[in-house]
Order: sequence, then structure tokens, then C-alpha cells
Amino acid sequence: MIKSGILHIIARMNIGGPALHVAQLSSGLMQKGFETTLVSGLQADSEGDMTDLAKQYELRFHLYNSLGSRPSPWNDLYTCSRLWKLMRLTSPTIVHTHTAKAGALGRIAAKLAKVPIIVHTFHGHVFSGYWGAGISKIIVFIERILASLSTVILTVSESVRNDLLQHNIAPPEKIHVLPLGLDLNIYKNCSVKMGEFRRELGIESSVPLIGNVGRLVPIKNHRYFLMAAHSMLQSGFDGRFVIVGSGMLESELQNLCSESGIGDSVIFTGWRRDLDRIYADLDVLVNTSINEGTPCAIIEAMAARVPVVATSVGGVPDIINSEKTGYLVSEDDVTSLVDTIHCALNTPDAILDAAQNHVLKHHDLENMINRTANLYSKLIKEKRYVV
Repeated sequence: MIKSGILHIIARMNIGGPALHVAQLSSGLMQKGFETTLVSGLQADSEGDMTDLAKQYELRFHLYNSLGSRPSPWNDLYTCSRLWKLMRLTSPTIVHTHTAKAGALGRIAAKLAKVPIIVHTFHGHVFSGYWGAGISKIIVFIERILASLSTVILTVSESVRNDLLQHNIAPPEKIHVLPLGLDLNIYKNCSVKMGEFRRELGIESSVPLIGNVGRLVPIKNHRYFLMAAHSMLQSGFDGRFVIVGSGMLESELQNLCSESGIGDSVIFTGWRRDLDRIYADLDVLVNTSINEGTPCAIIEAMAARVPVVATSVGGVPDIINSEKTGYLVSEDDVTSLVDTIHCALNTPDAILDAAQNHVLKHHDLENMINRTANLYSKLIKEKRYVV
């Protein structure tokens, strides 16, 4: 194995897939012989904090508060200069960036520091669902420039890769799919904890429990989930709904539940780390996002043999084969969403088995680490051959 310095940069270690991905990947690469360092910005209080993963995985870690803050010319220039200085000091062979802001500042700094290999991972994209048409066009233009600075572009799903190609971000040969990998052992065996979460909430085992796991932000479209909950409860559904996560919309969504008369049937748990206990007691996981890359919650739930109902957006169809490993729905049909949730409550074992087998095969952590290590080694060898 070629030993070389790898610098991973992520905008912030907030609770979610990218932070977990970069921490576990960095740890795995260190075990493969790569000297790995992680740089992260500071997350907002409402986003949850996963910086403790750096300590848990014994990573070399630098926290740059300015990297996670809102965009501003002077702040971004300062952050870029700090990254450049770090790169000049440590001379990494590869700079690997994650998320949009870190991808922009990190790749510019890497180019200025003459880093030999620059890699960026799109965990999703912000071309739609986040901004208006005008700003989205500017973002696409900027990403094309940043792609020209990159040696390789990685995406977590084939659908995200297709979106990048449709927007002419980079030529096809430059964009590679490297599926998200997670440590799923804790989820595939979580049935041993069945009943713990329900006892905590005071919910009997006979009461259906429908869950949603993720940040409470506009792109996750929790209003759609609550519209379905309202419709089901108004029709006499004797179940409960749980929203796991936090974010800027938490108070607004709680008020919406109260105003619509479903407050007693919808539970907000805030951020939780014991997701294995939660999946063990869910009857259905519902994901209602407007845009997604590869949602960790869906992969985790499938590994835990929880039926999944999800909007058919972004990389979700790459995980779920509708009515074979889960259920896909549109983004704007409440009646269909309600009907599909009812259907999912009676999911046959064959679908649950197929879902679990799919994610254990295609989203295994060790496989992702090996593929990344092989890619790094290939890029290093090619660069040395050219030089």
C-alpha cells in the first residue's frame, strides 16, 4: 500500500450522512496505511454536533470555525488562506473535499497550494430544491469551474452522477460513482432492543409507529409527512408518528401539529444517537425529501428490516426498487403517500429480506473503504507515472 498524506475537508460535522461518512472513511483509510487528516467547520447549534467522532475514531482533526459559517467574501478568503497554509505546511498528496462550501474553498486552496490530486465528493447537490432558478444557475456555473480544478469527481449514487452530467458539470470520464458505505452491523441486529424505545415513549407494541429521521430543514419536506399523518389520523388511524431530528423548522413544525389537532399523536424526539433502538421499534420509516443524495436513514432502516416509504428523488431510486425493496412515492400526492404507508404496514418478509440484503451488499463500510483506497492508489500511481 502506498503511504501518502490525505486531507479531508468538510464544511461542518453536523448530524447526518456526510459527517458520519467522512469520519468512518478517514478512520478506515488510516488503517489501510494512509496518513489522514480531517478539517471541519463549526456547525450551528440547531444542526447537532458530530465532532466527537474525530476523537472516537482517533483522527488528526482541525476545527476551523469560519469554514462552517455563512458565505461572506472576507470570511471565505480568510478560510481559503488558512487551508492553503495548512496544505503548504503538510504537503498532502490528495485533498478530498465534501459538501459544497468545503468543496469550493478546499479545491481552490488545493490548486493554489499545488496539491497533486484533488478529489471532490457530491453527497447530493444543491442544483434544485434549495434556491431560485437564478441562484441555481450561478451555482452550476461555479461547480463547472471547480470541476475543472478537480482530478476526479465522486458521487454517492448513479442518479447524482446523471444529474451532474445533465448539468455539464464535468465530462463523463471524470465522474465516478462510489456508493455510500456504513457500518450496518448495529442495525441488522437491532431487533434485540425491540420494545426499549416504545417503553420510553409509553407506546404499546400493538400501536403502529410511523417514523421520520432527519434534519428539520425545508429540503426534507416534513410538512408532507405531517399532511399524511393528519389525513391518516382524521380517518381513524390508531397509531403514532415520531420525528427524530432537529433543525431550524422544529418550532414551526410543532406549532403546525398543535394547530392541526394532531399534536398529541406526533412526537418530536430531537437529535438521537441511539438509532438502532428507534429502528427496532418503528413499523415504517417515511422519507419525504424534495432532494436527496443517498439518505443514511433509508439505508439504516433497510438494514434493520424496517419498511421504507420514500419520495422518488435524487439517489433514492438507486437504493429502493419500488415494491421489491421498499416503496417509492411522488412528492405531491398525499393520498398516494397515505395509501402507501398503509401498504407498508403489511410489508411481506420477502421485501424486508431483499431490502436488507441489498444494503448489506451495496452499502458496506469496508467495501467503500477498499474502493476508496484503491482509487487513491491508482491516482497516485498515475500521477507519479506522468511526473
